[in-house]
Amino acid sequence: MSDPIRPWVKNYQEGVPATIDLPTESLPRMLDDSVQRFSTKVAMEFFGARTTYAELGDQVARAAEGLRRLGVGPGDRVALVLPNCPQYLVAFYAALRLGAVVVSHNPLYTAEELQHQFDDHRAEVVIAWDSVVPRIASFSAATGVRHLLSVSLIAAMPRLKRLALSLPVPAARAGRAALSGPATGATGTWGDLLAGPALAVDHPFPDVRDLAVLQYTSGTTGRPKGAMLSHYNLRSNALQGQAWMHGAVPGAETIYGVLPMFHAFGLTLYLTFSVLTGSKLVLFPKFDVDLLLGAVRKSPPTVLCAVPPIYQKVAEEGKARGVDLSTIRFAISGAMVLPGHVVELWESVAGGLLVEGYGLTEASPVALGNPFAPTRRNGTIGVPFPSTDMRVVDPEQPEVDVPQGEPGELLIRGPQVFSGYFGDPDATAQTLLDGGWLRTGDIVTVDADHFTTVVDRRKEIIITGGFNVSPSEVEEVLVAHPDVAEAAVVGHKRADGGEQVVAAVVLAEGAHLDEQALRAHCREHLTPYKVPKRIVAVDEVPRSMLGKVERRKVREALASRWG
Repeated sequence: MSDPIRPWVKNYQEGVPATIDLPTESLPRMLDDSVQRFSTKVAMEFFGARTTYAELGDQVARAAEGLRRLGVGPGDRVALVLPNCPQYLVAFYAALRLGAVVVSHNPLYTAEELQHQFDDHRAEVVIAWDSVVPRIASFSAATGVRHLLSVSLIAAMPRLKRLALSLPVPAARAGRAALSGPATGATGTWGDLLAGPALAVDHPFPDVRDLAVLQYTSGTTGRPKGAMLSHYNLRSNALQGQAWMHGAVPGAETIYGVLPMFHAFGLTLYLTFSVLTGSKLVLFPKFDVDLLLGAVRKSPPTVLCAVPPIYQKVAEEGKARGVDLSTIRFAISGAMVLPGHVVELWESVAGGLLVEGYGLTEASPVALGNPFAPTRRNGTIGVPFPSTDMRVVDPEQPEVDVPQGEPGELLIRGPQVFSGYFGDPDATAQTLLDGGWLRTGDIVTVDADHFTTVVDRRKEIIITGGFNVSPSEVEEVLVAHPDVAEAAVVGHKRADGGEQVVAAVVLAEGAHLDEQALRAHCREHLTPYKVPKRIVAVDEVPRSMLGKVERRKVREALASRWG
């Protein structure tokens, strides 16, 4: 297979097309199609409680009518502040059915973090985990929230599980009681929303080009911004994923939902791809290896998309406990570098390949991936998805392509690329270039076979003495020392306005910080200007929900320590 415009398609798995048929209808239409095709199939499973596609369709219709009676209409924002649970999927499609825009939030955020985003999108209706409701109530009046509906996770569990969790909880286990905690400040409940009739079948559907989601970015380079993703963007990415997982059988796959659905990776995998393919989605409120391995025996998974630490933990514990993971045929890793030893370990227990992919919120999120074929290239992020183009350009002159093999900024173009940041035309203009090209901010190289490797984040590059330093390169050297378990390298501002390379390290068990020895180790592998000027020991390196090192937080913590 070859294509003079997209030469990387020669590496695709046999049967994967170079392009997809672009969507012409919205996500609620997609759900309706799956409800008709897979009505008796299980759509969701949560702690053993199962919901069929027919039941899902009915719940969505009732929740949509409930939201309509609260005044929700086209273009209105509906905020979801929930962990993974069945109510999340229902609320997502109910809001979209009315032409509203879904805004998802991390339920672990502080009130201050949530309020910043609510100030931006001004949602008037919020559907939130009951444990989070008091946090939202503390600022709801200031941000214009009219209706705050509380959701109990226990209500979605089997009756016996609900009974067990409703019994008195000893003090040592009080954290578990939060599942059914009081919803002080709520103006209604999820049950109220479902209590009435279904939405009229002739209620107008949104258009495929309408805005569907405001997905806030992680904010690793500043305040989070709301990426505007349309029905067209999200359905396109689901179709691209379906094409990539060639061999997956509609209505027969079981997907494990261990990543948060409020993140773009979980959004596409569980809320759109799963529904498009008529899969059974087994939901976990958070990653817990005991829960996951316990579920394997009852509902063997066929698809698991996660981050490297999860694959490693599941493989190690699965082996130790004798749990059969051979049913898992498709596994895609993202968000961080996939080490070769994790690939080898995983593929020794699973029934298929573990491949690395690449995405970002602004691309709905997946843009590149390694093929599920012998052509995959471990250590790279693969090649562009079907109907996706890429360029590698000079970061300072993005109109100029760099020679193949040379590092440059990755640009992406495709149907999954967003339309801009909500209410922020300046940031949009800096990110979206003429011709629909998305600036990713990632510095990459492309080899002779068209496989792409991420070198670093452009905005995280440290500039010291006029030289660029890649934090990842220094981190890899530090963790190679036996005394270092983890490392985060950042630039620390000097009084003269320049930067110096500094590092925060988590020491291996029993080790003590010997700054001079670590610098000597670095000098063996790095040119002098890349060697950290200061190294400090920390208890842990801050990471996002998906395992990415949050270098902004590291930088801020070190700055507060040193001034």
